[in-house]
Amino acid sequence: MFYLNLSLQAVSLATVLQLAFQSIGVVYGDIGISPLYVFASTFTDRIPNKEDITGALSLIIYSLTLFPLIKYVFIVLWANDNGDGGTFAMYSLICKHSKVSAIPAEKIKEALEKSTFAKTCLLSITLLGTCMVIGDGILTPCISVVVMISVAILVALFSIQRFGTEKVGYTFASSILIWYTFIGIIGISNLIRHDSTMLKAFNPYHIFLYFKRNHKQAWLSLGGVVLCITGSEVMFADLGHFSVRSIQIAFAGLVYPCLIFAYMGQAAYLSIFPYDVSHTFYKSTPEIIYWPMFAVAVLASIIASQAMISATFSIIKQSVALGCFPQVRIIHTSPKHEGQVYIPEINFLLMFACVMVTVSFKETTKIGNAYGIAVVAVMIISSSLLTLIMLMIWQTSLILIILFVIIFGSFELLYFSSVLFKFTEGGYLPLTFASILFFVMYVWHYVQTMRYNYEVDQKVSTQYLSSLGSNLIISRVPGVGLLYTELTQGLPAIFPHFLTNLPAIHSVLVFVSVTYLPVNKVPVDERFLLRRVGPKDYKMYRCIARYGYRDKRVGNEEFENLLMEHLKSYIAKEEIMFLETSRNAGVVYLLGHTEVRANEDSCLFRKIIIDYVYDFLRRNSRQGFVALQIPNRNLLQVGMNYYI
Repeated sequence: MFYLNLSLQAVSLATVLQLAFQSIGVVYGDIGISPLYVFASTFTDRIPNKEDITGALSLIIYSLTLFPLIKYVFIVLWANDNGDGGTFAMYSLICKHSKVSAIPAEKIKEALEKSTFAKTCLLSITLLGTCMVIGDGILTPCISVVVMISVAILVALFSIQRFGTEKVGYTFASSILIWYTFIGIIGISNLIRHDSTMLKAFNPYHIFLYFKRNHKQAWLSLGGVVLCITGSEVMFADLGHFSVRSIQIAFAGLVYPCLIFAYMGQAAYLSIFPYDVSHTFYKSTPEIIYWPMFAVAVLASIIASQAMISATFSIIKQSVALGCFPQVRIIHTSPKHEGQVYIPEINFLLMFACVMVTVSFKETTKIGNAYGIAVVAVMIISSSLLTLIMLMIWQTSLILIILFVIIFGSFELLYFSSVLFKFTEGGYLPLTFASILFFVMYVWHYVQTMRYNYEVDQKVSTQYLSSLGSNLIISRVPGVGLLYTELTQGLPAIFPHFLTNLPAIHSVLVFVSVTYLPVNKVPVDERFLLRRVGPKDYKMYRCIARYGYRDKRVGNEEFENLLMEHLKSYIAKEEIMFLETSRNAGVVYLLGHTEVRANEDSCLFRKIIIDYVYDFLRRNSRQGFVALQIPNRNLLQVGMNYYI
């Protein structure tokens, strides 16, 4: 039925179990602490009768089964891009694949290829989904640690991120494993001690009765029920840190059964003590283990934030690679798992935003309302992209696709309508965050695209070299010059500026274009595309260095060695000696320092976007030689203005 990514690397069972253990501490902290507040958020006033507890429990059971288990674990995880997850992975998967055969799929493919509006909509949906997940990353720490109202805990949590996912995962996994064990055992104990008839909640008919009795109030209570599935989207967003099998094993083998037992135990307790609904978790904990359980709950609440923090790092890395976010410093924290990254700038901004939200809201109810909107919005967007993947790539039966849309789409829209009702009570927060992030991403992508189009329009034909005649051959100095440009054809407009401002150029000149493809990784032997520029005796070449969004860009010396080796295999034998002699004379990096400005006849809004917003983002991001990690001693820059 579903397309299984055959490019996933085969790993040993020991490695899978090791990753599954780590994922418990990184991925499943968020969804694991939901029992702390779900029933309190569902029944905000009082519990009308015992049957409503059964109805709410049935809603929780089937929400956990339908969304995290069936949708994410068994379906969405397979919509990865060579092991990487998230909305950008889905987007790149749609962009990459073209081999389709079903008629509806072909029509959709043609629409996406020919329609600029369709492409813009697809990118906008992807960016919006990405922004909502990052919004989760801001809200999760707030709702998790607000039980202690402690800003110090938030600061400490973000301070340890630099140690990397692997170390953090191992450190947190044991604590979360103890947490799940405790809530599972306590749930079974409460179910046996108080009311074993809660087992009847597995009958979905009680959901129908719940809505029949309570009408609008039952619909509004969905805003509390949806909190039981918060963190589901993290399983996919954090996939790059782990693997499909490890996340599946951890959820199906530990997380899902323990959560079901925990909620059933709480429901059994509430059937006897309905007035304790606001503090269900702690009231239902046996007195003999109350304080140990309190300590574990506090620790689990702190750890719960890790899932969304790690996911945010992964998403920002993908966004940068695909040109949808300003350049930031990306640190790879694991030599074994390339998807595990840490981004200092984003870590600081997340910490600042979390502290501000925690100090401003101060209570879980409003933060919970905000959190619900963010979670459901991400689920709707993932379902939309998954539908395209099922139709265009997996070539799933049309009947199954319709069933998927009807079942998951209807329930997600029902939940979304409920959480939107509380928009003014905190629900506006994730939309505000998402709007700001969307604006930043779209402005960056828009101006970068315009900048590239300007370079294409202003590029210099290779015939320009011929017009220079013999002067080009005479005005050369020993060495290799690497001139960076975004163009893959023609000569960049900055090249004549180099010739005008410099008395000579290097004996070997390579036009280097670093391109990030919408794929996971590019094999090293396929990294460089080379061809000659101009006549043979000019010793000029074009190099397109291709990277996937999970590839780690190597240091300059290693990059130079790889480039020279590929260049040697490309050129004739008699030129190799000349190349080696030039390389021994030194390698110099030639960069154009460009300032992007709006044309004088542009409208006021366009001038504000380009001259102020984009310029602010550019000045505060890692650009030019800093992003390329080029040492100052090997750098030569020439400035130029682009008017777009």
